Amino acid sequence: MGIPVFILAGLLVHVVFLASIFDIYFSSPLVHGMTPQQTPLPPPARRLVLFVADGLRADSLFELNSNNTPQAPYLRAILENNGSWGISHTRVPTESRPGHVALIAGFYEDVSAVAKGWKENPVEFDSVFNESKYTWSWGSPDILPMFAKGATGDHVYTFCYTAESEDFGAQDAAELDTWVFDHVKSFFNSSRSNQTLFSALNEEKVVLFLHLLGIDTNGHAHRPYSKEYKENIRKVDEGVKEVVSVLESFYGNDGKTAYILTSDHGMTDWGSHGAGHPSETLTPLIAWGAGVNYPQKVTSQLFEDNFLKEWKLENLKRMDVNQADIAPLMASLIGVPFPLNSVGTLPLEYLNNTDHFKAESMFTNAVQVLEQFKVKMSQKKRTTLSFLFTPFKPLSDSEQINFLKKARLYIQQQKYNEAVSLCKTLINLALEGLSYYHTYDRLFLGLSIAVSFVGWTTYVILVIIKTHTNLINYQSNNKESTGPLYGFTFLGMIIAFFLLIQTSPWTYYVYCLLPVPVWYAVVRELHVIQGLVANLWSLPIGQAVGFFLTCILGIELLVFSFFYRSTLTVGLLVFAGWPVITQLWVQAKRTTLIWTLLCVLLAVFPLMPVVGRESNIPLVIAAGLTTLLISCFSLASFSRGEYKYQSKEDLKVYLYQMFSIALSTYVVSSTHNSLKNKQGLPIFNQIISWMTLAFSSALPLLSPTLLFQRLFSILLSLMATYLLLSTGYEALFPLVLSGLLLAWIQMEQEALQHYGLSLKPKLAVFNFAYATDITQFRQLHLDDIRRSFFFVFFIVTAFFGTGNIASVNSFDPASVYCFLTVFSPFMMGGLLLLKVVIPFVLVSCAFEAVQVTTQLSSKSLFLIVLVISDIMALHFFFLVKDYGSWLDIGTSISHYVLVMSLTIFMMLMNGLAQLLTTKRLELSRRTKHHST
Repeated sequence: MGIPVFILAGLLVHVVFLASIFDIYFSSPLVHGMTPQQTPLPPPARRLVLFVADGLRADSLFELNSNNTPQAPYLRAILENNGSWGISHTRVPTESRPGHVALIAGFYEDVSAVAKGWKENPVEFDSVFNESKYTWSWGSPDILPMFAKGATGDHVYTFCYTAESEDFGAQDAAELDTWVFDHVKSFFNSSRSNQTLFSALNEEKVVLFLHLLGIDTNGHAHRPYSKEYKENIRKVDEGVKEVVSVLESFYGNDGKTAYILTSDHGMTDWGSHGAGHPSETLTPLIAWGAGVNYPQKVTSQLFEDNFLKEWKLENLKRMDVNQADIAPLMASLIGVPFPLNSVGTLPLEYLNNTDHFKAESMFTNAVQVLEQFKVKMSQKKRTTLSFLFTPFKPLSDSEQINFLKKARLYIQQQKYNEAVSLCKTLINLALEGLSYYHTYDRLFLGLSIAVSFVGWTTYVILVIIKTHTNLINYQSNNKESTGPLYGFTFLGMIIAFFLLIQTSPWTYYVYCLLPVPVWYAVVRELHVIQGLVANLWSLPIGQAVGFFLTCILGIELLVFSFFYRSTLTVGLLVFAGWPVITQLWVQAKRTTLIWTLLCVLLAVFPLMPVVGRESNIPLVIAAGLTTLLISCFSLASFSRGEYKYQSKEDLKVYLYQMFSIALSTYVVSSTHNSLKNKQGLPIFNQIISWMTLAFSSALPLLSPTLLFQRLFSILLSLMATYLLLSTGYEALFPLVLSGLLLAWIQMEQEALQHYGLSLKPKLAVFNFAYATDITQFRQLHLDDIRRSFFFVFFIVTAFFGTGNIASVNSFDPASVYCFLTVFSPFMMGGLLLLKVVIPFVLVSCAFEAVQVTTQLSSKSLFLIVLVISDIMALHFFFLVKDYGSWLDIGTSISHYVLVMSLTIFMMLMNGLAQLLTTKRLELSRRTKHHST
């Protein structure tokens, strides 16, 4: 297999491995074709008002101030005198779109929504708004349109402010909520002179939705314990009070309006959300008005947390719900069909109605969930051979009929409590069954991918041994047997036929047929396996076992670092002692001392708190000034002796880069001061930031291709952008990492000489542009596995050194404030990704330098890296789980996606590093002179 073909095959295989996880674990749970289910009895309310305070934490609303006064006096009075309250438990990902979908449609959205930025409808779904007669909504352009777009007919109306209003740097984000309240009031005032609108508002089954984004925006910009966040809660409280007053007046206090106030998600103390921390998943729920229970006095309540005591609400009954339960509650209150895809269970404790109404509502809820189960089962039955189909036994056809008949009989006999209990059991079984059929093919697909994984990794190891080592004496065999080819072709045809008669989706063909060519490639290298086994038998048993144990320990260390960042500290301290263990320090005492000091210094970073929790702009400024100081020393050393500049043009490039660093340092300081004073993002700073980003990637291509000079230029360019994206100690991270990487390049030279593999080249005059002469390349040595491991370890350190990027909530929007402050998920996400990639590029360029200075072809070392990362990925593939807490599930999947993306990314980074180190742009004609 030629090099381009091999790389293309590798990329395709890894794209399939990465995509498979979304099919196996993240396919959409939605089914279509159910009939709407509605409670047959008249509803208690004609209309419902839903207030969603975006980003409002439960504790922020319910807790009392230091002087024992409530944070929201009106809402506190409601829950004490007029309504019911509790905590609504949300699920990961705690983002605005999935939260609103759970509230209004009653199901937990799958990850396919990420690709749409939580805005558009990745899948069609039903909602309470869709089932209503009319819905009027006011608020954010990110949330409202998705429910109007998904609705059938033209009965969901939206009133949005502009996207530019969602500015984290604005004077006061509470203005977003004031806008909503003012528009609702003026809407009702104007409706008195519009007969069509007036009569529509007086219909039944009407929903009014107020989306209040100010609290979320202030939380991101100022943190949830700030006075801005708390003041915003007070303004929302006043706004709710005014709107309720306007509505009650408009409808003549008819007692037919139900009110619900809740939140889509909470927020961490450091102003982010997305993961599963309790501060993100616990949101408030207060309901009052028509059909809602009054406060229930109790003497004691059993909850694992201490919130009741902290909030001084021990004597008022707390009724917790899952977020998806709010959709059936709203449907029940105004008498609309339950949303077709809802998986929520009606929280009966919130209803102030007859036992008959509660039992009928619960029966409707059970039938609605059972409908989804039946559709899912029939879909799976259609695509599975009858003798292979294993039904969900607790809900066989006869069991379903039995449950429904029994529940109906209980209602007729007025045994309402028994009916409710039976319906709850049926709902739980139907939800279990839905999950059972949704994950029906998981084991089968997972095994196919695992077999492909093992095959691919085996094949790469065989390629390394055959083409890059002297272990096997390889002679081409022209008389290759055709037996394996026919055998594997026949196997592939059987698998394809089996999938065809089951009418499986096309992706199943990819996952199930992939092991066939992969294992055929392995079988073709059978002679290599035989030669390898013979070689291994000749090795001393202790040496072979020790080598394998060291490899396993190294990979386990990498895997552990994904869960515990402090593992990286342990690894770096071991690295610090590496020259002593291998006696390298004897021949290079000065280099060893620098290496050890920098290892210890870098080992501090994984022990620091995750970036973004606390801003520390003085540290960013210190990093900028330190970079300028190091630049001055470096330029002084470059101007001496063998480093000598070839022209003044080269000096101009470095001076421009240093000026760019100084400018970035100023912009960071100036922007954060401006935002602190609520003056917004200065336009000059924004222009400078975007220009720095645009030009920084091209500048290194103007610098000399001498090893240290080019690497130094790459660092300066990337550092200018990294400073603009920094908010604290992480600004120092690329500096320390780069120092260690430069020491690594020198240490590898010492190791090369130590093992007698090559003469030590003079690094000072080493030129990237002339380092690709194929005749100079040597075969792989055992020590090259250690080299590749170092690279993977540095890559993982670059990822996790300053935070856990596998966790959504470790990102801080403050990182992008030099570029933009108006909410834009894709733009902000792209900039945050760039921040993660910058240390990655530094490591890749250093690895490129190690490859060329140790006279190895980039392919040979890269193949070892591929094997290490694939073994890690296989590890995480088996660690993926779909049980336990939502945080555990999300983390296990993100780790696998991360390692797989890393592998694909490293292939692309390899090319980028070659471009950054070897290519040079000539802007003017100059006399070329190269050191030799």
